[in-house]
Amino acid sequence: MNYDEIFKKVKENEGLSRRSALKMMALSPVAASVLASAGAPATANASSDATGRVVIVGGGSGALMALSRLRRALSKPDITIIAPNEKHVYQPGQIFVAAGEYDPEDIIFDNTGYIGDEVKWIKDEVATFDPDNNKLSTKNGTVVEYDYLVVAAGVQYHYEQIEGLTVDMLGKNNISSVYLNDLAAGTAEGGTITRDWFKALHEAAKTSKPRVICTQPSTPLKCGGAPQKILYLSDDFLKRDKLTAEFTFATAGEKLFGLPEIDAALHKVQDGYGNITNKFAHELIRIDAEKKIATFHHKYQVQGEFDKDLNEYDMIDKEEDVDMEYDFIHIVPPTSAVEAVANSLLGWQKGTAKGWLEVDRETLQHRRYKNVFGIGDVCGIPIGKTGGSARHQGPIMVGNLISVMEKKEPTLKFDGYTVCPLKVSYGEIIMAEFNYDGLAPSFPLDPAKPRWIWWAFDLYMLQPMYRYLMLNGLM
Repeated sequence: MNYDEIFKKVKENEGLSRRSALKMMALSPVAASVLASAGAPATANASSDATGRVVIVGGGSGALMALSRLRRALSKPDITIIAPNEKHVYQPGQIFVAAGEYDPEDIIFDNTGYIGDEVKWIKDEVATFDPDNNKLSTKNGTVVEYDYLVVAAGVQYHYEQIEGLTVDMLGKNNISSVYLNDLAAGTAEGGTITRDWFKALHEAAKTSKPRVICTQPSTPLKCGGAPQKILYLSDDFLKRDKLTAEFTFATAGEKLFGLPEIDAALHKVQDGYGNITNKFAHELIRIDAEKKIATFHHKYQVQGEFDKDLNEYDMIDKEEDVDMEYDFIHIVPPTSAVEAVANSLLGWQKGTAKGWLEVDRETLQHRRYKNVFGIGDVCGIPIGKTGGSARHQGPIMVGNLISVMEKKEPTLKFDGYTVCPLKVSYGEIIMAEFNYDGLAPSFPLDPAKPRWIWWAFDLYMLQPMYRYLMLNGLM
C-alpha cells in the first residue's frame, strides 16, 4: 500500500487505525529502501580525504545528522561522540502523545543504530569546554582533545525559575507541561501527563466550565508554536464532544506569531473557537498549586502627556504582577543553552543571545573559535530551534566543517529555514515555513491556511522520515 492509499483510508475512516498507519508508513517501500542504504559503509562515496579528530557533543537530532553526514563524507573519519543517551526521543511527537494520536513507544527508539562501530562513543555529558586549548572535560572526569568540535548539545528547561514550581509537581493538581522529558535517560513524560491532563479537563467540562491557562515564556523556545498547539488541541478535544472551557493564552510575547500572515491566521482560528482570551506581555513568575493561582509579570505602556514638539503623546512604561485563578494550567518552562555551553567561552558573552552558542548565523562556524561549529537548538541565532532547522543546517554545517578541515574558507550559507506545524485542531495544521527573510513555503500553497494534508504529513509521514532519513543524514 502506498502513501496515497494510506491517506485515503485514514481520511475516509475505513478501519485503518492511526497506529497501524504509522507502522505502515515506517514499513513502506520508501522506508525499506532507505533502511537498505543506511546500512552502507560510512566511507561510501566519500568526498574528502581531510583528516583530524572530530568531536561531536550531543545525542539528539542535530548531533546524529551531523555524525551520519561526516561518516559518509570523510574517507578516513576519526570521530568521537559524547552523548549519554542510548534511547532517542522524537520530541515533536510529544504533542501527538498528548493528543492521543501516538503511544509513548512511537517516539522513543534506540540511538545505537545511528552510531557506527568505528565511532568512539563516550556515554557521558560535557562538564566544561576549554576552546583555547582544544579540549573538554566530561562529568565523569574524562578529558577529550579535539582538532574540530561540533556542538549539538541542545537546550535545558528551567521549571525551577517559576517560584513555587518543581518538576515533581508536573502531572499533579491539574498542572502539566508537554515539554517535560529527560533526554539523557531517554524518557518523555510530558506527552503522557498532558494526555492525562486532556482527559481530566474533558471530565471536568462535563459538569462545569473550567478555567484553563496555557503559558509561554520570554526565552528562546524549542518549537515556539508548541504552547499554542496545546491550547488549540485541548480546546478542540472538548469541542468534539460539545464541551467547553474558558481558555487564556498568557504569553510573554506581544503577538501570536512573528509573521503577520500567520499571526492573522491564528487570530482567525481563535475567533472560530470563541472562548480564548489572549494576555500578551504576561510572563509566568509564580504559582500557588494549592490555591490554584498563577502570577504573571505584566509589562505595558500608558499614554502620558502630549508632546507638542513631537506632535505625539509620551508613552510611559509600566509593570505589575497579575494574579490569575485557574482550574487547569499548562506550563512552558523558560529555556537556555545547557550549562556547559552557557558558562563557557563558547557562548555569546553579551546581548540577547548571551549564553547560547556563538556561531555565525549563516556558516554556523563559531565567530571566535574557527575549528568549532554548531547545529540545532543550542545555536545562538535569530530563529531555528526546530528539527526542520537542524535538517537544513546539517549539510551546511558539515560542508563548511570539511572546508575548514581542508584549509579552505566556509562558503555554504544557512538561510535561517525553520518550520512550525501549528496544530490548530484535530485534523488541521497551518504549516508555517520561514527563514531570515520571511515566509518560505516549500509548496505552492497558502501557508496561512489550515490543511488536512499537513496533519496527515505530520502525523503519519514525518516520524518515519525523521527516523529513517533525517537521522541517517539522507535528507
